[in-house]
Amino acid sequence: MASNPPARCCSLGSLFEGKPTGKLTKIDNKIDAYVATPPEGKAHNGYGILYLPDVIGIWQNSQLMADLFAEQGYVTVVLDLFNGDPVKLNDKPAGFDIMTWLKEGTDGNNPHTVPYVDPIVEAGIKYIKGLGVTKLGAVGYCFGAKYVVRHYKNGIDVGFVAHPSFVEEDELAAIGGPLSIAAAETDSIFPSDKRHKSEVILKATKKPYQINLFSGVEHGFAVRADLKVKVQRFAREQAFLQAVAWFDNYLLEDQ
Repeated sequence: MASNPPARCCSLGSLFEGKPTGKLTKIDNKIDAYVATPPEGKAHNGYGILYLPDVIGIWQNSQLMADLFAEQGYVTVVLDLFNGDPVKLNDKPAGFDIMTWLKEGTDGNNPHTVPYVDPIVEAGIKYIKGLGVTKLGAVGYCFGAKYVVRHYKNGIDVGFVAHPSFVEEDELAAIGGPLSIAAAETDSIFPSDKRHKSEVILKATKKPYQINLFSGVEHGFAVRADLKVKVQRFAREQAFLQAVAWFDNYLLEDQ
């Protein structure tokens, strides 16, 4: 495995301030999504970003992050990968176990495993391409990173992931395009041995790749950082700029 399974750190973090400006919608009348569109005159027409979130799903931070990508010119769609059953930020009821939640869902009848998540991602790719997107980038945070890596075969052209979890080595080896990774210095899910192994795998793919390591931060920093803490704020901002620069270079390369 190129990264380990999720753990308690996957749902801890801080809420960003601001008011989302996109809109909530449903794909195929069943999949919740958030759509952020670029300001008039700033759109990279035909280019978009599919946002695959952490276990908290569509929430304040993921919406605001999507808005930021939209401000850079990319129509951005955040998918609810969890069928209306995300984990709540910093909220763990008695007896909650994240691995049980992944396998069974909160009610024991709503799994969040590959056979259930893959069709959601496929529907999201079809939806965003229906908005006129012909070149597709994808960002994945924590849980969502696995599904960026898995779905180059279904239409993702360029990927960015931060502090990935659950990525298998064979999935990483099969990527079909450029991949950028933002990693935390302290991360039991994507520790140094997994990071170094990922480097070996990525080199063998012959695809463009990048791995940036941020000191002083932990798993989740790119989307759940405490912005009052300077080192966390800087790392979060730089990880976002890393993603934008990656897309501007590899997704817009034919402009």
